[in-house]
Amino acid sequence: MRRAPAFLAAIAGLVLTGCTSVPETTMTDPVEWRLVIHGGAGVILRENMTPEREAAFEAALKRSMEAGAAVLRDGGEAIDAVQAAVLVMEDDPLFNAGYGAVFTADGGHELDAAIMDGRERNAGAVAGVKRVKNPILAARAVMDKSEHVMFAAEGADAFAEAQGLDMVDNSYFDTDWRREALERVLQERARTAADKHGTVGAVAIDMNGNLAAATTTGGMTAKAAGRVGDTPLIGAATYAENGVCAVSATGHGEFFIRVGVAKTICDRVKLLGEPIVTAGDAALAEVAELGGDGGVILIDGEGNPGFSFNSAGMYRGVIDAKGSMVAIYGDESN
Repeated sequence: MRRAPAFLAAIAGLVLTGCTSVPETTMTDPVEWRLVIHGGAGVILRENMTPEREAAFEAALKRSMEAGAAVLRDGGEAIDAVQAAVLVMEDDPLFNAGYGAVFTADGGHELDAAIMDGRERNAGAVAGVKRVKNPILAARAVMDKSEHVMFAAEGADAFAEAQGLDMVDNSYFDTDWRREALERVLQERARTAADKHGTVGAVAIDMNGNLAAATTTGGMTAKAAGRVGDTPLIGAATYAENGVCAVSATGHGEFFIRVGVAKTICDRVKLLGEPIVTAGDAALAEVAELGGDGGVILIDGEGNPGFSFNSAGMYRGVIDAKGSMVAIYGDESN
């Protein structure tokens, strides 16, 4: 993969240890803008990946980053950039969000999304939607067009439809390989890590120093109807506060909810003065103690980016005015 040398120095070395992180030695130059994305974490190993599939993921990550970067380059807002980046992944069947979402145990799809603006900590979320083509747009509508933070299930679909968003039949989200995964899980009565960790997300800082975060998921393969994970819960998988940090998480949601991962990270930065990666590692250590795994993407109030994950890999990338990088595996050096 080609990466700009100056940017390579800034994002030096993701080394697989307990948590895989961007070092805390970070940016010294003023930040114009920056975007960090993830496409899920889990048991992502080279031996299980064909060159063609690896290239497809890298290309998809780059398309997502470029969509968000196009907003930020033109002086646009972080909240619009994270939405743009996530939309690309919602429309790509490689990811477990939107089109290509995993199946529930009863053979349908229930999707969750959240978005948060760091300026006044406004937020919007939807849980268990079945007919909204792009759940992140429904979450944004909740934030912008209602007095509430979250709508769920049929009420969320009805709200989205009333806002004029694109609605689809639930079968729109079907893909053959996700159906095969459902059949395997139902037959084996067990999930692999890959069946639990499908989520996409983005965090950004714009030219005015505003932070934002967005997260979307199709949930967990063969999940029980009505189950809600961490993605739409503000403070669990998604959080943003100007001057502090922005977080988007991916992992085994039940554990991320119990730790309140995103808010825990931002509170450690805000109250303890910890660097974002130190805070991220500490929150994921709590997740691990409870038996879960996954990862987070991070940006602090100065625009410094970070990754932390305790799974084998995480689809991830960073882009700013100086260059970009994408990575997949835990032992990659960027």
